[in-house]
Amino acid sequence: YQLVFDRTPFYGNSGGQIGDVGYIESANERIAVVATEKENGQIIQIVEQLPENPAAEFRAVVDAEKRQAAANNHTATHLMHEALRKVLGTHVEQKGSMVTPEMLRFDFSHFQKVTPAQLREVEQLVNRAVRADYPLEEKRDATKEEAAAAGAMMLFGEKYGDRVRMVRVGTSVELCGGTHTRATGTIGFFKILSESAISAGVRRI
Repeated sequence: YQLVFDRTPFYGNSGGQIGDVGYIESANERIAVVATEKENGQIIQIVEQLPENPAAEFRAVVDAEKRQAAANNHTATHLMHEALRKVLGTHVEQKGSMVTPEMLRFDFSHFQKVTPAQLREVEQLVNRAVRADYPLEEKRDATKEEAAAAGAMMLFGEKYGDRVRMVRVGTSVELCGGTHTRATGTIGFFKILSESAISAGVRRI
């Protein structure tokens, strides 16, 4: 079943980042939220049973551990994007991603296999940023002009509104609507497990 509330702390699956799980509870029942989607501007909680009384007041509780793990991986994609551009060149652009509490996958434009030495250099740059424990700085209602002036990464073909959320960690600045960790130190350790081609001119880590 799909539930929509007047407001919710749940993050809906979008931008490559998987939605939150957790539960909702009223005075007399608790129902697990098994997934969260985003559709037509609405955050939709997916549940396996309907509340006895849909008119009741509910408290919505996000699984904090899974949210934090996904946020760590999402912030790590920003650090990796910047590191790839430093190591391989500014032609590197994000072409897709998948972020879950367990792992991250990142697709990017590049015309040849990334060498083991280059992958090691990317890992070192990301782990250096992790150890620096950069705090998250965000501006939730930046204008596109402010974002451009700050050097924020804007992805070609993406649709941005008049007001954008600008996320900065260290020297990485991107426009992003996803969840992020409060400081890079919580990421822990960044390790690249594989690198491959998925189509002409697009690689996947």
